[in-house]
Amino acid sequence: MAETLKTLKARRSCRNYKPGLIEEEKLAAILEAGTYAATGMGRQSPIIIAVTDKEVRDKLSEINAGIRGIKADPFYGAPEVIVVLADKNVPTYLYDGTLVMGNMMNAAADLGVASCWIHGAKPEFENEYCKELLKKLGIEGDYEGIGHLIIGYAAAKPPKPAPRKENYVYRV
Repeated sequence: MAETLKTLKARRSCRNYKPGLIEEEKLAAILEAGTYAATGMGRQSPIIIAVTDKEVRDKLSEINAGIRGIKADPFYGAPEVIVVLADKNVPTYLYDGTLVMGNMMNAAADLGVASCWIHGAKPEFENEYCKELLKKLGIEGDYEGIGHLIIGYAAAKPPKPAPRKENYVYRV
């Protein structure tokens, strides 16, 4: 079986991480994979923000937890967070950002890095702290948060895949 298909079948969301950042080469490869996601008409509406600074990571976690009404770390202890936003002026922005997230999740799995998609980026990046963060990075425009990809090394083995549901695929 092709290696890509093996990776797709083996990838699982991780909710328990070891401390410590992943290697820079792996982070760079995951980010690059995101830049090669298909986008509507090749417009490349998403942007990717890699957060390796613990203080910024913790503040994003705090904001996300508040939005979601939870007390625990919504990033499950993952040491790094990749945020995907996309330009709302592009009609396919939501789909474009989603494909970026998927590419990075699969690239991470291929590199032995655990990941999980965490929601809440949309309201989070309407927060003043996040708006200021974008400004500090020199990011201007009408961007909407698509998702967070938490990454790191898993603290436990991933679960076995759930059986695929009946009637998942139809053919005509």
